[in-house]
Amino acid sequence: MLKNLNVNDATLGNGIQEIPINHDRLCHLQLTKCRVMRISVRCPQLETLSLKRSNMAQAVLNCPLLRLLDIGSCHKLTDAAIRSAAISCPQLASLDMSNCSCVSDETLREISHTCANLHTLNASYCPNISLESVRLPMLTILKLHSCEGITSASMSAIAHSSLLEVLELDNCSLLTSVSLDLPRLQNIRLVHCRKFADLNLRSIMLSSIMVSNCPALHRINITSNSLQKLALQKQENLATLALQCQSLQEMDLTDCESLTNSICDVFSDGGGCPKLKSLVLDNCESLTAVRFRSTSLVSLSLVGCHAITALDLACPSLELVCLDGCDHLEKASFCPVALRLLNLGICPKLNMLSIEAPFMVSLELKGCGVLSEATINCPLLTSLDASFCSQLKDGCLSATTASCPLIGSLILMSCPSVGSDGLFSLGRLPHLTLLDLSYTFLMNLEPVFDSCLQLKVLKLQACKYLTDTSLEPLYKDGALPALQELDLSYGTLCQSAIEELLACCRHLTHLSLNGCANMHDLNWGCSGGQIYEFPSKFSSAALFSDENLPVSTEQPNRLLQNLNCVGCPNIRKVAIPPVARCLLLSSLNLSLSSNLKEVDVVCFNLCYLNLSNCCSLEILKLECPRLTSLFLQSCNIDEETVEAAISQCGMLETLDVRFCPKICSISMGQLRAACPSLKRIFSSL
Repeated sequence: MLKNLNVNDATLGNGIQEIPINHDRLCHLQLTKCRVMRISVRCPQLETLSLKRSNMAQAVLNCPLLRLLDIGSCHKLTDAAIRSAAISCPQLASLDMSNCSCVSDETLREISHTCANLHTLNASYCPNISLESVRLPMLTILKLHSCEGITSASMSAIAHSSLLEVLELDNCSLLTSVSLDLPRLQNIRLVHCRKFADLNLRSIMLSSIMVSNCPALHRINITSNSLQKLALQKQENLATLALQCQSLQEMDLTDCESLTNSICDVFSDGGGCPKLKSLVLDNCESLTAVRFRSTSLVSLSLVGCHAITALDLACPSLELVCLDGCDHLEKASFCPVALRLLNLGICPKLNMLSIEAPFMVSLELKGCGVLSEATINCPLLTSLDASFCSQLKDGCLSATTASCPLIGSLILMSCPSVGSDGLFSLGRLPHLTLLDLSYTFLMNLEPVFDSCLQLKVLKLQACKYLTDTSLEPLYKDGALPALQELDLSYGTLCQSAIEELLACCRHLTHLSLNGCANMHDLNWGCSGGQIYEFPSKFSSAALFSDENLPVSTEQPNRLLQNLNCVGCPNIRKVAIPPVARCLLLSSLNLSLSSNLKEVDVVCFNLCYLNLSNCCSLEILKLECPRLTSLFLQSCNIDEETVEAAISQCGMLETLDVRFCPKICSISMGQLRAACPSLKRIFSSL
């Protein structure tokens, strides 16, 4: 028994006759995109009828049980024909008359009187309707996209639809305000309403609001117990926002440039959003002083808020805050917050800071060059980077060490105002293992030696005021016994001080002497003015056996693993023989040492050797069976010397000889023959 009939894109009849459709059992009929002059439908059991995009001028319906009628885009149907068709179906519950430009308010009034059960109406793209005197009390879904006649006066008619759940008003160009109190409204859309300025909604069930591209919108007032997420992005003129949303958890106001500081009251405790967890105020450039008091807020983003000068957050649940672009921030208070990480290094004008964060483990203040007052109470803090905080003084450092006893990493690079009193306070930090005092004016390291007994990493780059005796406690008195890494780059220590350090501090694993102009040679084959003689070749197994080491060098093995001497302009020779006992040395970087002429290294575990831009290099002798990477870029060394050197490196995989003028393209094969393990040769030829 036929119950469903679908006809699509067909020509019915000869174009002038009426096409009758009579069927006693038919329940669902679709005639879409059909070409027909007139149609008559008599189907007593018919429940749904779609004539969408068909071009008939008249439709006579005798369908007493019809519940759904779709005549969308039937452009030739007259207002009278639409009225006649609709009111002949008293059980009609859903009507789509979108793109029927002839529809009038009179037709809607007739339909509202006849079709008492109508709950879904789509009258989009009907320019002549304004809903004047129209009452649709049973309506639950109303779509009025691009209806030029819909204005603020139309809201009085919509207000009578007390059962309304969905309202769509996109592209209603004359609509200036919406004020509705609809207890069941759940979803409302207002997109591209260019004159729309004022939104006032009250609905305990409202759960979805889409407001977008409404350039005139300046005021919003919403009351809802169900709304959990609200996004009002790019509402550039929005200046007033009032919310009573008991369930709201996420709020996005990105690019709302006219919002003022009063917005903070809306999202603080007592402001109407007691469950708010996430708030985005990115690029709200009218904000100058932000102050939140919220027990629920977990995430706050203020990215691009360039005008903010003061920030006060008392949000004990706050776990994430983004301040990128807040480059005019001068005063900041985070008391209390639940942050674990905080980066204020992007706030160069910050001068006052207060933090109470019981869970914070990492704080970065790098670049806060005018920060002079800081109260930091973070009992779990393990890492503090205060690089370039040039105004940070001893009192602040002392107070911080007292309130943050778990600090293990402390970076005070370029903090010239820190002196002995501040450094002595580091004795309160029993877990301190990394200390960076680079680019400071320190002359005396005694406070460090006395206070930081567990220190493993000490960085003293460019500490120009350290004297040649400043480091004597390290290699004469055994200070800092746990020290493993030492960075003295760009310092002024003399050659003898460097030699004593290298000779005595055998427990160091990483040593950096980059840019040390007073370093002339690195010759660990000399002792008492004599150069030890040792075999020119060793087997890998016997290379560092005690039999091959001179008796006079019976000293502990060095623990050195990484040695960096980049850009040392006066170093001319590097000799590391087995007697040096560098059994663990795996990385040696001598690049940019322009006067380096001779390198003679016998080292069993060396894996990485960088001699790039050592333009004076002439002699290269290597016995490094585990060397895998050798960089000789821009060296004047000849190919025979390279061949001889790499022939003793049986595990070499990478060789860089780019811009080496004495090595030609035909040498690549000879280099591979000299070292069969080579996998990659980088050449500019």
